[in-house]
Amino acid sequence: MLLTREELQERLIALHQASLELVKDVSLETLLERIATVACEQAEARYAAVGVLDGDGKLKRFISVGMTEDEVKRIPHPPRGRGLIGALMDTEEPIRLADVTRDPRAVGYPPHHPKMRSFLGVPIRTADLQLGQIYLTEKIGQAEFTADDEKIIQMLATYASAAIQNARLYEHLRERDAAMTRRSEDAALLNDIASTLTSSLEMDEILNKTLALVMNYMKVEAGEIFLLEDDKQTLRMVLHRGQAAEAFWNRSRFHVGEGFPGLVARTGEPIVSVDLAGDARFERDAVVQAGFQQIACLPLKASGNLVGVLSVATRGQSPFDARDVQLLSAAGNWAGLAIENARLHQNARRLAVLEERERIGMDLHDGIIQSIYGVGLALENIQHMLGEGETQARNRVKHAIDDLNQIIRDIRTYILDLRPRQMNNENLLDGLKRLASEYRVNTLASATVNGAKAKLDGLPQAHSMALFHICQEALANAAKHAAAKRVSVNVWTTDERVVMEVRDNGKGFDLEKMNKSIGHGLANIQTRVRAVGGEVDISSAPGEGTTILAWVPLRSQS
Repeated sequence: MLLTREELQERLIALHQASLELVKDVSLETLLERIATVACEQAEARYAAVGVLDGDGKLKRFISVGMTEDEVKRIPHPPRGRGLIGALMDTEEPIRLADVTRDPRAVGYPPHHPKMRSFLGVPIRTADLQLGQIYLTEKIGQAEFTADDEKIIQMLATYASAAIQNARLYEHLRERDAAMTRRSEDAALLNDIASTLTSSLEMDEILNKTLALVMNYMKVEAGEIFLLEDDKQTLRMVLHRGQAAEAFWNRSRFHVGEGFPGLVARTGEPIVSVDLAGDARFERDAVVQAGFQQIACLPLKASGNLVGVLSVATRGQSPFDARDVQLLSAAGNWAGLAIENARLHQNARRLAVLEERERIGMDLHDGIIQSIYGVGLALENIQHMLGEGETQARNRVKHAIDDLNQIIRDIRTYILDLRPRQMNNENLLDGLKRLASEYRVNTLASATVNGAKAKLDGLPQAHSMALFHICQEALANAAKHAAAKRVSVNVWTTDERVVMEVRDNGKGFDLEKMNKSIGHGLANIQTRVRAVGGEVDISSAPGEGTTILAWVPLRSQS
């Protein structure tokens, strides 16, 4: 049934007003639903849908109206662009049918799809390009759609074309804006990291600030940094930030090639896993049990050489993308360079301190000790010149000579503590015997070393150095503070560890009052032994001497 002029004019006015609303819509999803609704209203259809094509001409989006949410959910899959839908995608002309089921191009409906007969399809085009299609089915009150319906929907398709292009342009601009915003954020992060790393040469500050900045940017719950040990085969976790600290610290060492940190260290390439529970390469069950699902590990490099590994982990399901990895890699390069600079700075400061200590030792030995020794000789000559009857004067001179000799021994002990001790290529036992020999020369006290050299040949160098320096510290304390007359150093091995006991008969001290400041005295001993996976026990009491019992693993531990 054709429309009267008045009815057609009313529909055109209504279509025009509806179309004006369409161009205001900048959300493509909302716009497609709105187009389908207007099409239903204008053609008096029970069902309507709008399909949009991608750049390759394939159906990308399909929005329908007229069916309930439950009906839509029951249909096993959305349209795939076959049958009449596919035919409409390949034509410039509308398709209008009284009974779609009788058309040879129809392929039928999937299960649970409503039965439809009357059909009107109109392509949405711009110039020579098809953007999508409008589909209408089930004309209300009539057996089929009319020619007037077809013309009205064609006009709607023209409006829809402009609205879709407008929405796509808006989406494109929004994507560009988001990309520019993210690039600005990326640049800001790298700038913050660069500013942080170039403003400090303190290792702890560099590691903490770098990890905090990366975690805050990535919006992750946990992060950690491993540094490569001097043996170039072991990665040791030096920092963890965020949640589930116990789970991460449960495994704090990896060999190169072992687990995610070790694999990154071996290949020099980032590793990203979005399914930790199902990833056989991930060897930290405690982290998975803590609920973490994804992790990104990347190398920290300086001048092409690996210095460590940085990891960030999240319980979220939004995957790390290529841009995240690229940004993390850039941050890792900055961090690696800063870590290397901090190490060089630390080495320079350590060398300056050692050189200054050596200079002071040489000045004391070559200047002050020689001067005091000369005074002692002069006093001895005076003693020989005194008459037999001047006993009191002789005793005073003798007392002064004794005091000068004690001062010389004290200064030599001071020099012994100033000069750095190294094992060179010695076995641990040989190094300990050398320390004991120097101790005897400079303090005139007894010092003995007992142990089996052969059983120590396989002890890692780092573990030997730890015991060597602990013995050196113990001997220095015995000389400076304990006034010990006898010190014994005993070394023995078990199947898994090397044990060293340093016992003196000096003054002793109250354990509850000892100074626990890191880097000083007994706390220095604790720091050294724990750094190689060992432990120390210190026992002492006033007037009862001191015993230091330290052990380290016989072999390197992961």
